[in-house]
Amino acid sequence: MSHPAPPMPPGQQGRTPGRTPAHVASPTDTGMIPIIRQPETTQQQQRRIFSPGFGLRGPRRGRHVVTADELAAISMPIGDDGVLIGNDAEGQPAVLGLSRPTPFDVVLVGGLWLAQVLALRAAATGARVGVETGRPQAWQQLAQAAGGGQQCVTVYPVGRVPAQGPSVSSPVVLIRDCGIRPPRGRVTSVPWQAVVTVLPFVSEHAPRWLSQAHLVGIQRISPQETEIVRDTLGIPGEQLQHLPTLHDAVAMWCTRKHQKFVMTEPTDAETGLLGVARRMD
Repeated sequence: MSHPAPPMPPGQQGRTPGRTPAHVASPTDTGMIPIIRQPETTQQQQRRIFSPGFGLRGPRRGRHVVTADELAAISMPIGDDGVLIGNDAEGQPAVLGLSRPTPFDVVLVGGLWLAQVLALRAAATGARVGVETGRPQAWQQLAQAAGGGQQCVTVYPVGRVPAQGPSVSSPVVLIRDCGIRPPRGRVTSVPWQAVVTVLPFVSEHAPRWLSQAHLVGIQRISPQETEIVRDTLGIPGEQLQHLPTLHDAVAMWCTRKHQKFVMTEPTDAETGLLGVARRMD
């Protein structure tokens, strides 16, 4: 006696009993059936790369080429980077690079007016300016006016200058206005931090500062002071003979090898804030 075959579950009717399905679902199955392709041959890859229309082609323009003889005519004017302190004897701009990757010490034998112009112009280049001074009342108005309301010039008492944390993106210029015998400063010149020491005149203590400076600026001084500068820096006498008769707005910026006379012409804003050029205060 034969028994009827059991009914097939829905979805499996028409399949042969006992065969294992080609794909069995698993708990982690995403429902996507993988498709395995045969790797393309090298010839097929080359055909695809070099097929016309594969990718966008650039415009058909002539190349910008010059001959070897024409290369000398291609140039880009590059000037110095720093603080514009005035014009030299030839009328060319004189630029003082204060923000450097190496320590830089400057001594200015001159008056308060030129030191404050230097501070304003250093702040205009983006440097943070610190002023160590024993006469803060002479610098407060400048500190409030500089930066258009932003704190870019800070006044400190003598011997109380904190670490400034200079960097390539935030250089510092420290101006020390501490009289004829400045004490040894707590903050010295380091990379991206220049120190400008202001001396009102050349005293018996000045040679120590002059000999250690990388750059010296000298306004009008007496003939006796000129002799001290000559003995300390070894500047030729034909250059030093002009120092006792310099105009209030002129200074000689020098090293042991180079000298340049520079006239500082104030802007209208600087004249309104600091007054006209003057040697003595």
